[in-house]
Amino acid sequence: MQKKLIIFTDSGDTIIDEGTEIRNDEDIVIHAELIPGAGETLKALYDAGYVIAMVADGEEQSFTNVYEENGLGYCFHTRTISEIVGVQKPSERMFIDAMEKNHLTEEDKKRVVMIGNNVRKDVAGANRFGITSILIDWSPRYDMNPADEWETPDYTVHEPKELLALIESLEAKLQKDGNE
Repeated sequence: MQKKLIIFTDSGDTIIDEGTEIRNDEDIVIHAELIPGAGETLKALYDAGYVIAMVADGEEQSFTNVYEENGLGYCFHTRTISEIVGVQKPSERMFIDAMEKNHLTEEDKKRVVMIGNNVRKDVAGANRFGITSILIDWSPRYDMNPADEWETPDYTVHEPKELLALIESLEAKLQKDGNE
C-alpha cells in the first residue's frame, strides 16, 4: 500500500550529530557522524515507502559530503537547502520549496510532517506553515523550551528510533481517515 504521509526532515542534530562535524577552510562540512539509530531509522522509513524530503539550513556541498560519506543520500527524494533557497527556516519559503519539489498542494499539508531539533526554526516554521511538527530533543545544543504556541511541537521524540512507531501511527490514522 502506498504511504500517504510525507516526511520533511532537518539534518543537523536530527540525523547528523553536529558535535562530530569537521569543516574545511571554507566552512564546508567534510565529515560528520550519525546520531545513534538515525541511519537505521532513515533507511527503515525509506524502505517502508515514505517520501522523505530534506528541509535544512546549511550549504549544499556540506550535505552532499555527509550523505555521500554515510551512504544515505538515496533516502531523500528531494532536498530543500537554505543556501539554494536564499532564506533559512522558519521562513515559509523553505517549506513552499519542499512542497513544490514534491508536487504537493495546499490540500496535501495535512499529510506532511516536519521532523527537526529546533523549536524556533523547525517547529515554529512547520506550525506556521500548517503542517505537523515533530521535535527530536536528542541534542542539548539548543533550547527546547517553546517561547510561544508556535514553538510548541505537535509531537516530541527523544531519539531517532522512536520516530518509527510515531510515523506508522500517523500513517495509520491517515489511511483510516482516507477510507471513511
